[in-house]
Amino acid sequence: MRAEKSLFLGTHPFERQVWPNGKTFFNQVSEFMILHIDMDAFFAAVEQRDNPELKHRPVVVCGNSPRAVVSTASYEARQFGIHSAMPLFQAKQLCPHLIVVPGHREKYAAASQQIMAIISKFTPLVEPVSIDEAYADVTGCSTLFGPPPVIARQIKQTLFTHLALTCSIGIAPVKFLAKIASDMNKPDGLTHITREQMPTVIQTLPVHQVPGVGKQAMHRMKELNIQTLGDIQRFDVTLLTKKFGKFGRRLYQLCRGLDEDRIQPRAARKSISSETTLETDISDEQTARKILLSLAGRVGRELRKKNRVCESVSIKIKFSDFTQITRTRKTPARTCSTEAIFHQARLLFEQVKLTQKIRLLGVGVSHLQPKHAPVQMALLSLPEDNTTKQWESVDQAMDRIFEKFGREMVTPAVLNPLKNPSPGKGGQMTRTSAKKLIISGKVQGVYFRLETRKAALQAGVDGYVKNRADGSVEAVFQGPTQAVDQMVAWCHQGPPAARVDQVTVETLALQPDTNGFDIRY
Repeated sequence: MRAEKSLFLGTHPFERQVWPNGKTFFNQVSEFMILHIDMDAFFAAVEQRDNPELKHRPVVVCGNSPRAVVSTASYEARQFGIHSAMPLFQAKQLCPHLIVVPGHREKYAAASQQIMAIISKFTPLVEPVSIDEAYADVTGCSTLFGPPPVIARQIKQTLFTHLALTCSIGIAPVKFLAKIASDMNKPDGLTHITREQMPTVIQTLPVHQVPGVGKQAMHRMKELNIQTLGDIQRFDVTLLTKKFGKFGRRLYQLCRGLDEDRIQPRAARKSISSETTLETDISDEQTARKILLSLAGRVGRELRKKNRVCESVSIKIKFSDFTQITRTRKTPARTCSTEAIFHQARLLFEQVKLTQKIRLLGVGVSHLQPKHAPVQMALLSLPEDNTTKQWESVDQAMDRIFEKFGREMVTPAVLNPLKNPSPGKGGQMTRTSAKKLIISGKVQGVYFRLETRKAALQAGVDGYVKNRADGSVEAVFQGPTQAVDQMVAWCHQGPPAARVDQVTVETLALQPDTNGFDIRY
């Protein structure tokens, strides 16, 4: 049996009784009790388990580029002061013999499924909150498995026996204290906070350890001279709400040991996001848009893989001074289309006034719903609804190609490195061209120009589109010849609500100053 660190803050309300046949059982005094199971340095622990040469050595899981940040650090690495989200170059300065291991997300996901399955053997009320942590409601499970500390030990031992991984478990009558308890005695720890001990824990708990209290909240805490969670009891709910918004009401409850948050078994993911730290800081907006498109593609594929749609899109920008902002907007309709996600992300990005270079970009979606869940139908269908469905069909076809041949087989032209002329095989340059189109028919109006711009951005071409006085539309496309030809074909068909009668095409000389795709007036 492994040595285990345990911390019991009080006695648990269970009585050992004996059946007439001599077998013992536990009789539970009515008590709501929650476990928070948190795997220890999960990604690094999986790598150390699978590669014996990494055991007892300082290991971090992350990319190995100069701008990479640490995803997970082993406890051997943490002894040098290395922690998650630390830039890799700083980690190497602290520990020159640091071992950097690239991440294997599929392997971690498989281990996570095994972990959740083991926990579910002890209670059906399991709420995964991330790939390496979960809540479990063990209220009423004492007759089968014993009191919560006994259940926690069985979970820890089963995980170690079957997966060779350790975890730390916190036990408390409420979720937020269970989470805090799991962090008190890491790694491989077990901490039990009973209801009788809760007032003392709350009075002495540093407020920065409360889930949800970030940097902005801490500034306001200092203004109010709040150092512990118990200090918040001095203030009424009105003042707390004024200072902290909706979170103020929750703080009012937490400082009194109240937590209305209940276990949501197998809770569906509430959001999906993807972000990337750039090799070098950038200030070029066109480059940023290309990155946003790539991130939107990753998020869109994950949405479609889980058969879900989103109702909100957000972006995250971290600047060269490490300050960061997030922006969110609702989508006009539920979607899982990469193009629709990118369109919303681009609109959010264009609202940001850039005053310094960008270090990191991220795209996320939230308010997720099952794709085929009932939805209130609009009284009038909009033309963009059909366009979105068309793009979703394209996305699904690309997803099948990715699954069969790999992600590098097909990529939007804007993300293709050959878009920018550079020596190719045999030293040849990538072919580029520019063409002007005059499009006649039912084509004038904001709708046609917006859809043309969307298609051009997706294809990765520069240029413009504008109305002409004679009722036609003029469009210029410049970029890789294949992408330009793709736009010419698109204009012959036009978006769903338009009617294209005639298209004339004229080849132009390349314009070196053309950058981006604009709607002109």
